[in-house]
Amino acid sequence: MRDLAKETYDAYVRIIHAELIPATGCTEPIAIAYCSARAARTLGSLPERLTVMCSGNIVKNVKGVVVPNSGGAKGIDVAAVLGAVGGDPGRGLDVLAAVDDGHREKARALLQNRAYCRCGVTEGGDNLDIAVTAEGGGHTATVKIRGDHTHIVRIEKDGEILFAAEEPRQGEGDDELDRLKERLNVEDILAFADTVELALVSKPLETQIKDNTCIAREGLKNDYGVRVGKALLKKDGADDLTTRARALAAAGSDARMSGCPLPVIINSGSGNQGITVSMPVVEYAGGLHASHEKLLRALIVSNLIAIHQKRYLGSLSAYCGATCAACGAVCGVAYLYGYGYDAVANIITNTLATIGGMVCDGAKPSCAAKIASALDAAFMAFDLQREGGVFAPGEGLVRADVEKTIQAVGKMGRDGMKSTDTEILEIMLGE
Repeated sequence: MRDLAKETYDAYVRIIHAELIPATGCTEPIAIAYCSARAARTLGSLPERLTVMCSGNIVKNVKGVVVPNSGGAKGIDVAAVLGAVGGDPGRGLDVLAAVDDGHREKARALLQNRAYCRCGVTEGGDNLDIAVTAEGGGHTATVKIRGDHTHIVRIEKDGEILFAAEEPRQGEGDDELDRLKERLNVEDILAFADTVELALVSKPLETQIKDNTCIAREGLKNDYGVRVGKALLKKDGADDLTTRARALAAAGSDARMSGCPLPVIINSGSGNQGITVSMPVVEYAGGLHASHEKLLRALIVSNLIAIHQKRYLGSLSAYCGATCAACGAVCGVAYLYGYGYDAVANIITNTLATIGGMVCDGAKPSCAAKIASALDAAFMAFDLQREGGVFAPGEGLVRADVEKTIQAVGKMGRDGMKSTDTEILEIMLGE
């Protein structure tokens, strides 16, 4: 068994606690609501006017999803106004969890005045860039987020800087967390999962099991979006473990993209990725009668493998993060079966060689179908590896070892797909 350096061990514990956090609703509109709530709190009163400036990738991921606790409404203005009226910035990405009927009624009344909340697109900034300016009572307050959904880099009131943080590098979030993630690699992730004292990481993992299972079950129980999860079970039946695993993950996304107000424990800043990376592992653990300890250790594998891949891509891009999450999930399933490093490396290689590069055209109900497709490819990658099959170096982006393959696919997604991202945004914003 590989011995971990203490610095690596401690870094992995911190990554799990920093990344596996709760969010109610799609994280991009929620980030806007959070920013707006902070601006209103800084102003000290209900704003008389709001101005919201967002990067194109934020717009892309807000356009097609229902803002939770909004009464079924969509849009940047809806998220911003609801955040200012009823948001609690102290709850982070759960900022809208306590919104009630009174808040909704007040927000709807304010939104009837189109001039109340002005929205625009920031040109040439970070992929994740939000600035909200709140005006009222002769005062002005501005809050800016960049690089990560809750990473505030500036707070101003009446021209005075109340808070300023170092601006993250382009496409990156918190610099300290990014430095910790530099220690991630497949071999150490597996060693950490084998040896970590579970009490150090159990709280976010237990919450991930509880919350993500709850929204997945809700997605199967009621009709959300185009009901991808339900359709999978109806077509292939509930007797097949892989079908159930895919259906649960898809159903969680069905509900979440349609505004279900249940919280989700996210992964890599995404609730969809948090659901995808966890529900197949939870379902397989039940099907295999694995111990609860084994489930928690398998979730460590799935979450960290996904985060390891995603860190090369940045916060938002044209590369669909469901691929990273699905790959991580099936690596977690392999861990449940008792497979080690070679098998996990082969699953990653086979998955990325098959479906790496699926595009992200915004958050919306079809994300559930992309999750189901990504998991299908990842489970096929597992089947291939069990039959002794793995794609060879030189075949496409497959490199000499799994770490180089992850890096190559990440570079393709982050740098090579920039023009794809631009085209997607132009098409979506040109409608």
